[in-house]
Amino acid sequence: MECTELLYEGKAKRVHKTSEPSFYVIEFKDDATAFDGEKKGTVADKGMVNNQVSARFFQLLSEHGVDNHFRRLLSRRLMLVQAVEIIRVEVVVRNIAAGGLCRRLGLPEGLKLTQPVLELYYKSDALKDPLINSSHVELLQLATPKEIAAMRDTSLQVNRILRSYLNQRGIDLIDYKLEFGRTSTGILLADEISPDTCRFWDVGTGKKLDKDRFRFDLGDVESGYHELLERVMK
Repeated sequence: MECTELLYEGKAKRVHKTSEPSFYVIEFKDDATAFDGEKKGTVADKGMVNNQVSARFFQLLSEHGVDNHFRRLLSRRLMLVQAVEIIRVEVVVRNIAAGGLCRRLGLPEGLKLTQPVLELYYKSDALKDPLINSSHVELLQLATPKEIAAMRDTSLQVNRILRSYLNQRGIDLIDYKLEFGRTSTGILLADEISPDTCRFWDVGTGKKLDKDRFRFDLGDVESGYHELLERVMK
């Protein structure tokens, strides 16, 4: 199977079509951005870490019955996935207050939420991915009510599985973003699940093991990514 053309290039990934129309190849880059692209840089080995961590999480989720687009790793930076049409709705699940939730609601960072908070965002670079609700999703015809319900249910199922897995490795899953894609038979979990799209904190120290190290100039960005990879793969 060969890559035939570049389908899409984003801030952290390239998606390539292949000689088999039902499969794409995702290439993970070392480019790093934050604050809607206002801050840019490069993190050595970030693409490799995100590829490996995403693959491990997708494999884990498959073992627990969560359908997703992952098929196999091709190399340190390349992943073979099922071809999907990405739904332009990002689902964010929050377990502990951080980031935008603190800014919008005045909550202290680190506050443990009494239940997971689920948010929807319109996937639009031009609009800077605004927060929306299910009525907006229907108005913009981004997804059907059935698809919205499936995305919510799957996101909460993912939360239960990943929180348990990470807690056993001394890591708190603070919050994370998921994306979904359509196929001829329904929708699948897609995109990536990595330190770029999740917040991971050490349970004991609160040390951040994710892109916040880059966002807020915390230092040791590369070592934070590598530590997360090592602990996830145990």
